[in-house]
Amino acid sequence: MRLPKIRELVEAITALVKGPYTSRFPYAPHEPAKRFRGKPEYSNEGCIACAACALVCPARAIEFRDAVTKEKATRKMVLHLDECHYCGQCSALCTTRDDNPPGIRHTTKFDLAGFDRREMVSTTDEKELALCESCGDVIAAKAHLDWVARKLGPLAFSNPTLFLSSLEEMGIAEGLARTARDYALRSDRIKILCAKCKRKATLERY
Repeated sequence: MRLPKIRELVEAITALVKGPYTSRFPYAPHEPAKRFRGKPEYSNEGCIACAACALVCPARAIEFRDAVTKEKATRKMVLHLDECHYCGQCSALCTTRDDNPPGIRHTTKFDLAGFDRREMVSTTDEKELALCESCGDVIAAKAHLDWVARKLGPLAFSNPTLFLSSLEEMGIAEGLARTARDYALRSDRIKILCAKCKRKATLERY
């Protein structure tokens, strides 16, 4: 029993000489370790609204809100910090985790206490959605389709949905679809289609 007492005495003297092991927070700012998983935050530039983070969140603290009207269709990602476990699955499995900036990442912010749960959220700006031209269902966010097209490069031209969504940004997608109708170049497939309607168009034709 004598050895533990000596060890505690050595630690006490060391603490008196070198100072306490703990930080002086809240009287002085505390700097967490570099890999500390603090508050997750979205990046409007990096997030493509693919909803992968919502699918892998074990606490179901992330949701995506789609708003589809006659004027526009948008999606917003919402992270409820009061339900977050800070496990890191959202940032580890984010589709754009290797991009700069990534869609979502953990910061070193840890002092997140609050009085209103409605304010304890991290959200993205509204991202425009691509709708199926046949049935009107949501396909994906246009930012997601553009990201896939950039990753595929020239291979994206083998998928009408991908290259048409890219050409829409240049304002020539409508002219291409009209040309396809004029020359009977499978105009039923030269559209932005969901997987169900694309399969249906293929099977009905052949």
